Amino acid sequence: MKTIKAENPAIVSEIRVAVGDEVATGTVLLVTELMKMQHEIRAGESGVITSLHVSTGDELRGGEPLISFEPAEVSLQVSQDTQGQRLDFSEFEARMALLADSSRAKAVTKRHQSGGRTARENIEDLFDAGSFTEYGALAVAAQRTKRPLSELQSRTQGDGIICGTGTVQGRPVAAMAVDYMVIAGTQGYNHHRKMDRLIERAGRDNLPIVLFAEGGGGRPNDYDMAPLMVAGLNVPSFRHFAAYKGPKIGIAAGLCFAGNAALFGLCNLRIATQNSWIGMGGPAMIEGGGLGIVQAHDIGPSEVQKANGVIDLLCADEAGAVAAAKVLLALPHMDDADEADQAGPPVVALRSVVPADRTRAYDMREALDALADPGSFLELRRDFGQGMITGFIRIKGQAFGVLANNPLHLGGAIDAPAGDKGARFLQLCDAWGLPVVTLCDTPGFMVGPAIEETGQVAHISRLFLAGAHFSQPLVTVILRKAYGLGAMAMAGGGFDRPHYCCAWPTGEVGAMGLEGAVKLGHRDHLAAIEDPIKREAEYQRLVAELYQNGSALNAASLLEFDAVIDPAQTREEISRVVATVSPSSCSDRYVDAW
Repeated sequence: MKTIKAENPAIVSEIRVAVGDEVATGTVLLVTELMKMQHEIRAGESGVITSLHVSTGDELRGGEPLISFEPAEVSLQVSQDTQGQRLDFSEFEARMALLADSSRAKAVTKRHQSGGRTARENIEDLFDAGSFTEYGALAVAAQRTKRPLSELQSRTQGDGIICGTGTVQGRPVAAMAVDYMVIAGTQGYNHHRKMDRLIERAGRDNLPIVLFAEGGGGRPNDYDMAPLMVAGLNVPSFRHFAAYKGPKIGIAAGLCFAGNAALFGLCNLRIATQNSWIGMGGPAMIEGGGLGIVQAHDIGPSEVQKANGVIDLLCADEAGAVAAAKVLLALPHMDDADEADQAGPPVVALRSVVPADRTRAYDMREALDALADPGSFLELRRDFGQGMITGFIRIKGQAFGVLANNPLHLGGAIDAPAGDKGARFLQLCDAWGLPVVTLCDTPGFMVGPAIEETGQVAHISRLFLAGAHFSQPLVTVILRKAYGLGAMAMAGGGFDRPHYCCAWPTGEVGAMGLEGAVKLGHRDHLAAIEDPIKREAEYQRLVAELYQNGSALNAASLLEFDAVIDPAQTREEISRVVATVSPSSCSDRYVDAW
């Protein structure tokens, strides 16, 4: 015979067996209670009950005999203690089901018919399968005082934003995706609280944040908060997001106005779809300000915003935008170098990029394609500041930012938009911890009365400021022209600034353009030659003489820069230099919105 004893102080609340009962292993014999919590005492083996030593209501101190039984084989089996459909779990499952897109089939269909995807589809596409952890999913709009809770749960899921963390190709990332199907993507009280929580959470580990921005601004009808605020201008979300130090990538699709546009504008890198309209005010705000009645699709269409520089990268649709975001998030990681080398030689031979005729223009993008691992060049802001080309490339698997003059636009001269574009790009690479290669072919900064009306002095000076504060490895390659202050700015402020400053044999340097230098420096001498044919011949002789003096080989012999290299060896030279540079950390300086 065996006896089961009390293990702890408790009260006997229920006895479920009687003397003579056969019990199987696991049968509940009695139930005790302590501090409102019940504890089931079960049979450790099968047998027959021989004695009950306690009664219901007895107080136990621990160690008292409870039940005695004789071990024996019995024919009984313990039935599973199924409590039917438990209310707590059924309620949980019902609430979670409302978060799925399938709970809003009509809205999802409308979304798909317009060419868009749902916020949850974008999140699922961005993150590695099974890696996403959602924050604040059960939130609803702060309108419980005026609308039934069941309605808020079924129509204002997550208060219109999905927030969480996960991995993207193995890299930890945070994301916020505005749900346009919830009150047109407007920002409510709990919406902002979720954003603030995610920004704080991401900041603990300096995670990149991907923002899917779509919808309007602040929501005026969160009735629950009406007695507690007037305008809600003390919401910290915008300040927190602006101050965030980690990488911020924004993706705008559809209508993106007011608060959503402001958050999009705070991102280090802004991606948008063809079907996007981005503006600081939507139709209601414009009409309310007495500025007339306009249609939403007339405000900030993508064609306008890509030309003015608001959009860094324009994609066909949300799928393309997410794919681009994945490429950007992978930049700090090294590609398989063997794989990169085996991908084949560059499409265009670097030796043939710059024409032998120094007066003939060429396409700098051919140089970039030849310099980069095949297919790795990702250009930013192509339609803005066309005198400067910015983007990312990989060289032997290593990611670089690249800043290059465009000889096909103003002969490579740097105007105000190009200066702004180049400066912001250097800030971006500094913040993201990426080395930069600059390809120089410029006659200098653009000059003249008309250009000064654009604020040229302030705009182009930003290139010097950005270069002076740039803290990552910098390599400058002079392809052809490197004249004056413009060339210095392309090298981060001077030819002594880069970790390595080199030129191709086609390079030529000077304090200003050779032709201009001859016209100014020899004005009286040339004017004294009456015969125009002889005057032109003398002019060409002086230009050729100055060219020889400023040729790459002569300038390098006078230590104007570090070396003259074979264009075909440019990739190897850059890789060797960067391999000797000490590891650098991401700058904590902010990236200018412009």
